[in-house]
Amino acid sequence: MGITFVEKGDRGRPRPHAKVALVLAGGAISGGAFKIGGLIALNTLLANRSVTDFDIYVGISAGAFLAAPLAAGVGPEEMLKSLEGASDRIDKFRPVDFYRPNWREFVSRPLRFGRDAVGFVPSASMNLARYMLQKRPELVSSLRDFVKNPSFDAAEALVQPLVQEMLHDARFMPGLSYLPSGLFVNTGIEEFIREQLRKNGVPNDFRLLHMERGKSLYIGATHLDTAEGVVFGHDEDASVSISEAVQASSAIPGFYKPARIRGKDYLDAGVRRTANISLAVKRGASLVIAYNPFRPFVNYNADRLLNGQTSLSDMGVATIINQAFRTMLHTRLMLGIEKLQMNPDFHGDVILLEPSETDVKFFQTNPLNFWARAESAMHGYISATEALERHATRIEGILKSYGIRTDFDRLRERVEEIRASGYDDKTIMRVLQRDLHPPRQTGLEPPVPLRVVRSQG
Repeated sequence: MGITFVEKGDRGRPRPHAKVALVLAGGAISGGAFKIGGLIALNTLLANRSVTDFDIYVGISAGAFLAAPLAAGVGPEEMLKSLEGASDRIDKFRPVDFYRPNWREFVSRPLRFGRDAVGFVPSASMNLARYMLQKRPELVSSLRDFVKNPSFDAAEALVQPLVQEMLHDARFMPGLSYLPSGLFVNTGIEEFIREQLRKNGVPNDFRLLHMERGKSLYIGATHLDTAEGVVFGHDEDASVSISEAVQASSAIPGFYKPARIRGKDYLDAGVRRTANISLAVKRGASLVIAYNPFRPFVNYNADRLLNGQTSLSDMGVATIINQAFRTMLHTRLMLGIEKLQMNPDFHGDVILLEPSETDVKFFQTNPLNFWARAESAMHGYISATEALERHATRIEGILKSYGIRTDFDRLRERVEEIRASGYDDKTIMRVLQRDLHPPRQTGLEPPVPLRVVRSQG
């Protein structure tokens, strides 16, 4: 795990009442699970506060899927339990919720292709016949030139006008528009979030959530038709529900069909932003704890074999694309960090957690592999714990200035318990699922029945 710091807060002036924000970047299914493990490590470290007790939550893509329940008071330990169906508060997230085929477009678009193709033949034939009658002298001349000099240029001069006329006013053009807009639909994600909020008595509304819990939840997305970034929140765009915002934010291009919500199409928020730390600062956060699971892999030793290969290019096109996207996302995030570092109006602190740049195990984990989520969560915990311990003095000093106490002994005890088990998967899951913070009432209190008192006079 790598940690990047922005330290601009005044250590001589403690600010126990300053706003604290948690910002969660994307990461698809395995990256989201990786963040759950890291959040459990952070929760273990915090002695007098839980990750459900922050003031501001910002989520993008898979981060939105986690930020919503965290803002509602559901901790990461409970989320980890839900991966195995062992939670009383959150249902098990099933493959059918994540992989829901885009059946409608798989059927409708080929039918449209066939319809347009059938209509194209008579229309193109009539256009061609009309053109040949009108342009007979020019065609004869072009044909004569081709016979005399059968070159590519002569052939193009003869054929190009015919093709252009055949396609004139034709609605049919074989192309990508007849392919589905995504392999899957993410309506299952919206339904899942909606049901879990209902199950926990939490309103599926940004404004009501802010009123009831006092937490500010912000979820980002990308408007497909305008390419503009959109932020949903109680004092931003509150026209959609929380579950709909999560659906909009997690519509991975190509994998998911764009999320159409109330007449607008949305794409994954990661298209525009990597984490949106600046939003948390804009909304008054002095301390920002951010988590980004996607960073490029760095093979420092070129002689060291990587998965039996000597370079990333030897591992195939999927690895190359993975590295390219991670590089773009991480570069954009680092640029935002640099801007914040140079911003004279920001006098707070940022702690950015990321996987280690040499973490080949997580780099090779397919982000869309649903069945790798438990393993990714365990890996995220161990990775985050090692990094937090490595920077213990620095982290303790930052958090202390905001009235947050740390317990590194408790963090080490969990690690020792895991090591003593020989890194047994079942033991690790049992250790991580143990919530060290007392549960609190997080949903809406049931209404108290009114008692009618009749006058005795």
